[in-house]
Amino acid sequence: MTIPHPNPVDLSHIQPRERAEILAQALPYIRKYHGKTMVIKYGGNAMTDPALQQDFAEDVVLLKLVGINPVVVHGGGPQIETLLQRLGKKGEFIQGMRVTDAETMEVVEWVLGGQVQQDIVGLINAAGGKAVGLTGRDGAMIRARKLRMTDTQNPDLEHDVGQVGDVVSIDPSAVKALQDDAFIPVVSPIGFGENNESYNINADVVAAKLATVLQAEKLLMLTNIPGVLDRDGKLLVELTPRRIDELVADGTISGGMIPKISGALDAAKSGVTAVHILDGRVPHALLLEVLGDQPFGTMIRSH
Repeated sequence: MTIPHPNPVDLSHIQPRERAEILAQALPYIRKYHGKTMVIKYGGNAMTDPALQQDFAEDVVLLKLVGINPVVVHGGGPQIETLLQRLGKKGEFIQGMRVTDAETMEVVEWVLGGQVQQDIVGLINAAGGKAVGLTGRDGAMIRARKLRMTDTQNPDLEHDVGQVGDVVSIDPSAVKALQDDAFIPVVSPIGFGENNESYNINADVVAAKLATVLQAEKLLMLTNIPGVLDRDGKLLVELTPRRIDELVADGTISGGMIPKISGALDAAKSGVTAVHILDGRVPHALLLEVLGDQPFGTMIRSH
């Protein structure tokens, strides 16, 4: 018995020959990436728009079915902020980083390791995949320490941002075991310290370090912009370390984009074959990048 898709895509405007050509164009990429790991940082509009959520889940399942191993790392800033407001607690940020006291950390763990993670797991499962949620505690995966944040204006001044963590090490054993058993890992960026304390870690950083440890073929970072833009709003299709330094110096790259670019560059320098920053607002952005032949978003090069 065939179960109909809950929201079938209308392809009546595409001629059969064109559909065949589209599928044939994907074949070299399926062959090239078969058996390879791809780490996907899931965030932004792709994570909050219901239609884009379904597109994302379908893309991840399709990649798995054609023999590629996707690993999803997610954030959840807006969802954390919403719950804090409902609890009457105002979020505080220093240099773009959320100050995480003990009470806020409880909310972070509940939202990231519970609500958001299980929503993603459910979406992927509903699309025909087998997703399993993990936090950094599972399999002792993400060991962390307190982040030391130096003031951008005064190097002698250090800010205390509470239980915000920096990655010490990542043990990918649990992720690899799930991959080998046909599951799709969904990772929440929560680490643990020497005394079993919890740490809230930037999801871009976790995605980049996990991609490095897994020696992923690609690191794909979904954002709310077409990629990295220059001062005139023009898309930069490719970035080198030198160009990144120039863009940070003149303020073109700033705020939350800095850890994203920094993590992407570290991954590229550490052996991840290709790092891409993609527009998560585009339907099926993942498939367009992985199985298409047109440059999409911004690619970060190691040199």
